[in-house]
Amino acid sequence: MIPKELEGQILRLFHVEHWPVGTIAVQLGVHPDAVERVVAQEGQPRPKVVRPTLLDAYLPFITDTLRRYPRLRASRLYDMCVERGYRGGPSHFRRRIAELRPKQPAEAYLRVQTLPGEEAQVDWGHFGRITIGRANRHLMGFVMVLSWSRALFLRFFLGAKLEAFLRGHVEALTAFEGCPRVVLYDNLKSAVLERVGDAIRFHPTLLQLATHHRFEPRPVAIARGNEKGRVERAVRFVRDSFFAARRWRDLDDLNEQAREWCLGRAMNRAWVQDRSRTVREVFEEERSKLLPLPETPFVTDEIVAVKVHKTPYVRFDLNDYSIPHTHVHRTVTVVATESFVRVLDGLDEIALHRRSFDKGHQVEDPAHLAALVEDKRRARKGRATNRLVHAAPTVASLLEELARRGENLGSLVNRFMQLLDTYGAERLERAAREALEKGAPHPRSVRLVLERERIEEGRAPIMPVDLPDDPRVRAISVRPRELSSYDALTQHEEEVRDGDVQQ
Repeated sequence: MIPKELEGQILRLFHVEHWPVGTIAVQLGVHPDAVERVVAQEGQPRPKVVRPTLLDAYLPFITDTLRRYPRLRASRLYDMCVERGYRGGPSHFRRRIAELRPKQPAEAYLRVQTLPGEEAQVDWGHFGRITIGRANRHLMGFVMVLSWSRALFLRFFLGAKLEAFLRGHVEALTAFEGCPRVVLYDNLKSAVLERVGDAIRFHPTLLQLATHHRFEPRPVAIARGNEKGRVERAVRFVRDSFFAARRWRDLDDLNEQAREWCLGRAMNRAWVQDRSRTVREVFEEERSKLLPLPETPFVTDEIVAVKVHKTPYVRFDLNDYSIPHTHVHRTVTVVATESFVRVLDGLDEIALHRRSFDKGHQVEDPAHLAALVEDKRRARKGRATNRLVHAAPTVASLLEELARRGENLGSLVNRFMQLLDTYGAERLERAAREALEKGAPHPRSVRLVLERERIEEGRAPIMPVDLPDDPRVRAISVRPRELSSYDALTQHEEEVRDGDVQQ
């Protein structure tokens, strides 16, 4: 405020002494704007010199265009004037358009009043991304606020799937120990599948949740964001008062901190309609007005059908979970919570795993792998027996006799297979028949018969090579070499030695 004495002095110097505004401001130590304001309000208004601008010639065109298209952007109008010869800059042009544009009447809003226990508002808040192993997931905050008391519930999820949306409802209503009669939604994809004007198609599972808890799902009117201002302010309150600069280990730790914050700091804040009362005090009044919760909780598990291919794993949410190998090439049902993943074949649970939010992770049950290895081992043994009996049928009689004696058939089959690979099927069949006739059905007796035949025929001893059970090794093809090349090496060495002797 400028004292009256100083106002009089400014007016006298301006009107009587004809000092410029700048001179008066410097001499009296006041701002030039203050001098101009005193002159304009109390004395004669200072005449403004209107200077011609490049835009003057285009004003009729601009005013006529804005009259017909009042919401036309200044950038488009600028381009239209440039095409007609305007050479001025865009900054001055935008300022003049703001002055010339017809003013739209501002819309007035009524304060939305609700009764205790009548309404709650729900919305998602995006809080960035977090990295879990090789997965990069969205961190979403589910917020529900009671419209009358402003009591709020906060719960974080890794993504905004429908199952997380439903789980947020159930946990929020449990925390409030009751249910409001109306739940207000923005046009969320989790809630509204389709909307044309006032025609709305809610998600059927959300309607099941509403029916279970006896509340009415109600969407916000189009372009009426003020109707859900309570939850939007609650999300902003969460960002500023809770999430900003907060440290947390994992999602469980973050949600535990959110729960303590909702019961503490958020409940103890002042109530917006009466600053002398807290939200906690008002919520205690509203609690009795809420609808009672149903006796049975609403199921919020994520349920999907998964096709199992040739490997005993099911793919769910970017990860693979093991199942018994007896269920390959089937369609099974995956039932998932935030903590566990269950795999069902009909009504039978065939696998239970801790849920992983990683990406490309194989979650395995050692029992599933052990059963698969044992089945493969038995299958290999069966294939070996089939090959052995097909090559030398008499060996089947030997194995039956050995089984009656209580021998270990697994090791005996392996020994017969070694004899088959070493001596061939025809010789093994003759030796097995002779051993069976003499009442000695053991592989040692068969080997003795084969060795006797080898000595009688004058054949060299056979030295079997024990190769590892690796298809890469067994598939190696070895090309035989002429032994004369080795004789040439020996001859060269002899010539060298003879040369040394001669010298």
